Amino acid sequence: MLHLLETRRIFILILVSGLFLVGARNVSDPDLWWHLKTGQYIIAHKTVPHSDAFSYTRGGQPWVAHEWLSQLFLYGLYRTGGWAGLILVSAAITAATFFLLYLRCAETPYVAGFVTVWGAIAGAPSWGVRPQTLTWLLVSLWLLILDRSKAKCLLLWWTLPLMLLWVNLHASYALGLVILALFIAAELVEVWFGLVAVQQARPHLQALALTFLFNLTLVPLNPNGVRLYSYPLETLRSRAMQDYIVEWFSPNLHSREFWPFLLLLLGTIAALAWIPRAVRVHNILLLLGSAYAALFSMRMIPFFILIAVPILSRQLHDWIVLRKSGNPEFEPVGPATKAHRTRFSPKLLLNTVIATAMIVFVCLRVVRVLEQQPLVEQAHFPAGAVEFLKMHPTDGPVFNHYDWGGYLIWKLYPDAPVFIDGRADLYGEHLLKQFADTFQLKGDWKQTLNQWHVKTVVVPANSALAEALRRQAGWTISYADRQATIFTDTGRVFTSHTAISGQELAPEGD
Repeated sequence: MLHLLETRRIFILILVSGLFLVGARNVSDPDLWWHLKTGQYIIAHKTVPHSDAFSYTRGGQPWVAHEWLSQLFLYGLYRTGGWAGLILVSAAITAATFFLLYLRCAETPYVAGFVTVWGAIAGAPSWGVRPQTLTWLLVSLWLLILDRSKAKCLLLWWTLPLMLLWVNLHASYALGLVILALFIAAELVEVWFGLVAVQQARPHLQALALTFLFNLTLVPLNPNGVRLYSYPLETLRSRAMQDYIVEWFSPNLHSREFWPFLLLLLGTIAALAWIPRAVRVHNILLLLGSAYAALFSMRMIPFFILIAVPILSRQLHDWIVLRKSGNPEFEPVGPATKAHRTRFSPKLLLNTVIATAMIVFVCLRVVRVLEQQPLVEQAHFPAGAVEFLKMHPTDGPVFNHYDWGGYLIWKLYPDAPVFIDGRADLYGEHLLKQFADTFQLKGDWKQTLNQWHVKTVVVPANSALAEALRRQAGWTISYADRQATIFTDTGRVFTSHTAISGQELAPEGD
């Protein structure tokens, strides 16, 4: 057992534990709630929904539930393990994602570990209990397979079961096909310019092409069939997603939470410019594509991280190890250390203490996160208002805040269908604009409430809409706390009161 406490294994333990802590966070994603309800719906009805059942604005309209297996997985975790199950498993998935990334980095453990942790911190805004966590695990494994397929082409066939799983977990399966296509394009470029001999490249190129075709034929093997071929493109081209969903916005590089990403981007560019090391064409294509995607939409930052971290790690490896080859602290652990693995020493005792301390710290941190979950829920969602609505059901349509739609679905379905929730692809640009204009008091904002015969409004207490309704005849405050205010229609007579400048809409994506 003493060999388990050698320095390199302790380093791996500390690295994985740190990555686990990065992923162990409280649940605050507003979309998780309707994901859970969809999973519950699938179990109750024993079928995947193809039309909306949660809102009155789009009730009965076609809905592509492309995340159905992720939702079933999340609800299963919640039903068996509660918040602890969701948070712990999500943290473990995040740790696994970055451990696979670590395996793609330079063989120098400390350099690889440092850059991997840097990448985990850079992507911190994206981690949490959400279907995308599964997506990034699959991307990480997908890239590991492709990186190692050059030496062993048969590894590529493992992408087939992964694709079959992926097309049922999330529509981001298209990312796997794009990555495969870029590997194929890169091989062709290398052959065209004579960087690789044709005979040398042909076996791998043929395997890549066949793998791409077989993966493409697997896409319809999901409850939505061939519809999933076009769905990712429709989402990417959606103006509503790009105009109204914060997660689809470009990252605000003035915000501190995106500084680690910015430093990773600049550091990778600098390393490629200053360190003379040959970089494969597929890495250049993937880096350019992922950098563009991350700068275009913050939800794609993890994709850039999974591409950039191994490149930066290898560049630093050349700079540190090859130019300072006499420094044993940066050299890989080799066979020479095996003779000492079974001998107890002060160093082994120190490793034992470090490992024990790290495990205790992780346990205490996880307990703290679990204890805070009820407080986080109350801070981000209208828990008190929902309890009031349970005791005093509304007798008509409810107008709700975008970020609270999923929470109302989870807590009140089927008694109170929502106006809107995080399924932006379902609602489309018209309804998203209706919500935004009403919430921000733009234009004839009262028209939306009239058109949908709204009887109850549930919005943040400090929102512009709440301030406006306090001054409108016919609306009565039924419930109010620091988080939310509920207004009830008591026979409205709208006045020509000038609209107050509204808050900026800031919904999340799914």
